[in-house]
Amino acid sequence: MGLFILRRAGIMLITALCLTFVVFFLTNLYPNLEKLGKTQGNIRMTDAQVETWLDRRGYLRPTVVKYGEWLGVLPGFTYTDSDGNLTGRCFRDSQPGETAPRFCGILQGNWGYSIVFKQPAGEIIATRLTLTGKLMFWVMVLMVPTALIVGVLAGMKEGSRTDRTLTTFSIVSTATPEYVSGVILIAVFASSAVGLKWFKGTATSAMDDANFSNFFLPVLTISLYGMGYIARMTRASMTEVMTAQYIRTARLKGVRFSSIVLKHALRNALIAPFTVIMLQFPWLLNGVVIVETLFNYKGFGWTLVQAAGNNDIELLLAVSVVSVIVVLVTQLISDIGYVYLNPRIRVS
Repeated sequence: MGLFILRRAGIMLITALCLTFVVFFLTNLYPNLEKLGKTQGNIRMTDAQVETWLDRRGYLRPTVVKYGEWLGVLPGFTYTDSDGNLTGRCFRDSQPGETAPRFCGILQGNWGYSIVFKQPAGEIIATRLTLTGKLMFWVMVLMVPTALIVGVLAGMKEGSRTDRTLTTFSIVSTATPEYVSGVILIAVFASSAVGLKWFKGTATSAMDDANFSNFFLPVLTISLYGMGYIARMTRASMTEVMTAQYIRTARLKGVRFSSIVLKHALRNALIAPFTVIMLQFPWLLNGVVIVETLFNYKGFGWTLVQAAGNNDIELLLAVSVVSVIVVLVTQLISDIGYVYLNPRIRVS
């Protein structure tokens, strides 16, 4: 197992480097840099002035060199103007009289500086990720147990009325996008037009004080979409297990049906859904963009929209790094958990 984890960690590192380089390359294309120069400098700058502005800040150098500086494996960029003034990538946080660090990339904890929020990108990510983590926690609390119960009940007796009803519910919930279900829930339960003002239509106040009134609708909106997929996977796995030979033998021996389900079928039926559940974490991290925007909940997804819409390159890169790490770590946990759940699998 140790060798397996080390091998997967090496693959994860290579994958992370490749993915972050692709994102870095795309965000540093010249049209994006030109837009950045005009936004931070002057919208009326000529092409020559934009090129001078970008050159003084090191944006026109080779992408590989800039990527190395961003990672923190190459010394930070410096520039000396005609008056002898020295500027550079690593000088933003240095105090007068201090010597700026030579390396100031991701490996040194420098995630860049947001041009929109006017603060270090690392602080923004930490704050917004905490808010989204709170949202993800309650989504998983509602979504996973409900989906497993629905899937198990549907798969226990294939073709029954309960199976058809729960399967229809699962298909409808999966086929309904969050922006549709969210609007419907707001219109029915939070709008004055219908009259059911049970919940608040926004979740902005939940950032400081989350309660049932301001937090349940966004949690329910995300849960409904993911719930159907997990339930259908659980139902398919449960149906397959219930037709296995050892289940038939147990039923012929007179073992109670509840004991067959709980003691023999349930664990084997949860092997496939476990992988699906673990894959919900990266989906939740990036899939909450619509819901957080719809309910004005300023979490990680909302930050991603702001960074992309305002061409905030440093913040967008920081968001990408976190997304890549979450995806790779959850996949590793999923593989390890799959091995422990299924003893027939041996890691060579």
